[in-house]
Amino acid sequence: MDDKKLQNDNKQLINIIQAQYPRLSKGQKLIAQYIINNYDKVAFMTASKLGETVGVSESTVVRFANALGYAGYPKLQEGLQELIKNKLTTVQRVEMANEDYSDDSTILSKVLKSDIDNIKSTSDEIDEKAFEEASNRILKSRKIYILGMRSSFTVAQYLAFYLNVILDNVQLIRIDMGDPYQQIVRMNEDDILIVFSFPRYSKQSHQVAKYAKSKGAYIVSITDSAFAPVAPLSDNILLAKSNMASFVDSLVAPMSVANALIISVAMKETDDIKKYFHDLEQIWEQYVVYE
Repeated sequence: MDDKKLQNDNKQLINIIQAQYPRLSKGQKLIAQYIINNYDKVAFMTASKLGETVGVSESTVVRFANALGYAGYPKLQEGLQELIKNKLTTVQRVEMANEDYSDDSTILSKVLKSDIDNIKSTSDEIDEKAFEEASNRILKSRKIYILGMRSSFTVAQYLAFYLNVILDNVQLIRIDMGDPYQQIVRMNEDDILIVFSFPRYSKQSHQVAKYAKSKGAYIVSITDSAFAPVAPLSDNILLAKSNMASFVDSLVAPMSVANALIISVAMKETDDIKKYFHDLEQIWEQYVVYE
């Protein structure tokens, strides 16, 4: 069984481990038993940490992943993360953080490394053609709607702020402004919805995207997985890694993708942007906006 097949069947991962169990070595069986009982913890353990916890060598952990058909332990770990990342409660995230970030002297370096890894993975895996198509569709659209719930709202607001500098047809969907459906009721097939959706996936984001789809809008989802709830509704998916650090969602990579979209659109509208900022500079000078 190859990696792609396993990744498309992550929900069956525990069943796969159970099916392979009789053919595993003694050490591998210890790993299998621990994963079945603690898969939410193992999803964020290194191979060496898992081996130390179970009482086997790191090489045994790697061979265990190979025995299941994975190219290596990181691929098995990705499968486990897909399985549980939308299931973890905030309390469970905090409990994990107590184990992973107990040494205060290493918190900064661990969090920075995690964010660096997220950006690196995003850079390696994002579809550049899909990105270019998203940029072009933004410019072609009659109106650009941007949606992000909970912590994702911050990134959505950032994208809306800068696209508003470049264009005059951008609308950020705001929950504090009332019913989101009322804000997009005039949406049609000439419009685009850009939706940010990351674990724990907001049910309302999916519902709003589903409504936008029924209106014929072109949907770009910026999300962490092709298996995210919003993915089947999307015409264009931009994958951005968001593996969490503690109970805090890591949105550094999604923010970087938003930055890239802004710059891509801006480079296609350079003359308009120059005029816009020329006018603004005169206003700022007149009203002494800056020191």
